[in-house]
Amino acid sequence: MEFTQSAKGDILIVDDTLDNLRLLSAMLDEQGYEVRSVTNGSMALIGIQAQPPDLILLDINMPGMTGYEVCQRLKSNPQTQEIPVIFISALNEVFDKVKAFSVGGVDFIHKPFQIEEVLARIEHQLKLCRLQLQLQEQNRRLQQTEAELRRSLEQERALNQRIEEMAALEERNRIARDIHDSLGHSLVALNVQMETVLTLWQVDVERARSFLVEAKKLGSEALQAVRESVSAIRSDPLQGQLLEGAIANLAEEFYHLTDILPECQIDLSQPLSDSVNHVVYRIIQEGLTNIYKHAKATSVQIKIQTAPIGLSLTLQDNGQGFQSDQAVAGYGLQGMQERTATVGGQLEIVSKPGAGCQIVANFPRKG
Repeated sequence: MEFTQSAKGDILIVDDTLDNLRLLSAMLDEQGYEVRSVTNGSMALIGIQAQPPDLILLDINMPGMTGYEVCQRLKSNPQTQEIPVIFISALNEVFDKVKAFSVGGVDFIHKPFQIEEVLARIEHQLKLCRLQLQLQEQNRRLQQTEAELRRSLEQERALNQRIEEMAALEERNRIARDIHDSLGHSLVALNVQMETVLTLWQVDVERARSFLVEAKKLGSEALQAVRESVSAIRSDPLQGQLLEGAIANLAEEFYHLTDILPECQIDLSQPLSDSVNHVVYRIIQEGLTNIYKHAKATSVQIKIQTAPIGLSLTLQDNGQGFQSDQAVAGYGLQGMQERTATVGGQLEIVSKPGAGCQIVANFPRKG
């Protein structure tokens, strides 16, 4: 039900006694209510259908249709069943009151009535109706908010999925470029070696053999590099592990290769997106590979810290370093930069000859 535009409410009085109608109508009108009155049940039902009131004062004993029958019809109709009905009658037996409540009445006033009692009971029921309407409106708004939140979450999930797909595509493109560059370099060197073999084969077999051995080595290295890159494209770099476990495996592998166990300080108390986890893993993997191949270091530190705004990664060694403002072939630094950028992060490389290298990457909470 909905309340009328009246400040206090619209009340329908149904009573076949005209004196009662006049008294109640005058009393309620004086209190600021909108008042309508009818003398029988049939007229009451017609008026209620045409304009549902906020509350009904209903007599029981009336010609043609009793108040009980009127109330039963109202409660069987979904459009009128929420309208509160207060019975007002000279009947005073317990049976009459029980029946009044059993057919759907919310209160019972005995005639002769006291004006103050009638006003109090009417206002009490209207207040209950207002509170119920407020509760329904709050529930409606809550449901609307929940629906909007679900839509927002679905949009966020779709956006995150799209970001993950874009990051994966960028990673595959980067690996493809690496394959192209490294394979092209190896094939050029291999071609030079084979041309030298052809030149020396008739005049210096031993030298030709040494160039042929080197050519075979270059071919094997190129094939292995391609296999590793293809494997990286096809698989999840973490292989289903948590980031801490995957980094521990990288440190263990590095130790077996170099006899240097990286010092790890890892705080991953805040969750990260899969794309950020993958990029962090790849940077550490690439960085440790560079240290193994080029740095000649004796000490390596890996430090990861999370905060409400995101994650900070530091990979540092005490090796021979390089001039960080110059491009260094084979170090994969461009790939690190590209990976970091795909998830909205920033990467800085600090190094100089003889002073080791420090890689610092900062990532947002949601890449």
